[in-house]
Order: sequence, then C-alpha cells, then structure tokens
Amino acid sequence: MAEPRALPGVLVRLVRRGGLPGVRTALWTLRAVWSVRRQLTRHDLASVRLPAPPPGTDAHRSVVLGVLRRTEASCLQRSLVLQRWYAGQRIRRTVVIGVTAPSAGFHAHAWLDGETDAEREEMVEILRHPTPEHWMAGTVQGR
Repeated sequence: MAEPRALPGVLVRLVRRGGLPGVRTALWTLRAVWSVRRQLTRHDLASVRLPAPPPGTDAHRSVVLGVLRRTEASCLQRSLVLQRWYAGQRIRRTVVIGVTAPSAGFHAHAWLDGETDAEREEMVEILRHPTPEHWMAGTVQGR
C-alpha cells in the first residue's frame, strides 16, 4: 500500500485522471480488497459478499488495477474484486483456480477467464467460480 506521506500525491493524481468518479472507484476497490481478505479467512469462496461498485466506475479499470497492485492483493483477491467490478457493468466473468502438479512444485493461481495471464498456461484448472447472480442483479451485498 502507498506510504502515508505519499497518499496526498496519489489522491491528486486520481483527481486529475478520473475526477471524483476515479476517487470513488479507488475507495470502493480499497474497501472491497479489505472485505474480501477478511471474508476469505473466515468463509468459503461461495460466501464472499462484496458491495456493488459506485455508478460511473466503468471507465476506471486502470484505477481498480492500480489499487489492487498497491494493496498487494493476492491473485484470488484480485480476481474476486475484478469479478465484482465487472458484474457492476453487467459483464459476467468467471474466476478460475488452477494448480501445478506436485512434482513441479505445487503452486496455485487464480485469474479471470478471458484474461491474458502467463501463469495460467502452466496450471491445471481445478475450479471455476461463476459470477454470483445477485451481483448481476445489482444487489448490494456487504459484510
């Protein structure tokens, strides 16, 4: 995450790039990352609930990706937050989880179906998690 003294600079860049919708998108993403981290330690994947992204965030994918990078979100956290962000735009995206063979040094990875991701080429798919219906309906689900 950004250093506290760097925070004003980050906010200034956000306002310049995306205005108030960009700031709202960044705050939503930050809240979603914290929420998904907390939920994944206590619940299973199907129980994850995230709030709907604020209106007008569809043009701010780069803001979402920037916050995910700065918060050092894991691949699963990143995939779930992006899945929720896309659902806010009525776009279905499936989270895919794959693993490598134990003989190759076991490694797990998550990504969104349709994303270009170099790591997924080495993975054997073990789980697909489709977009929850209530996310597509625009229902706000928080925890």
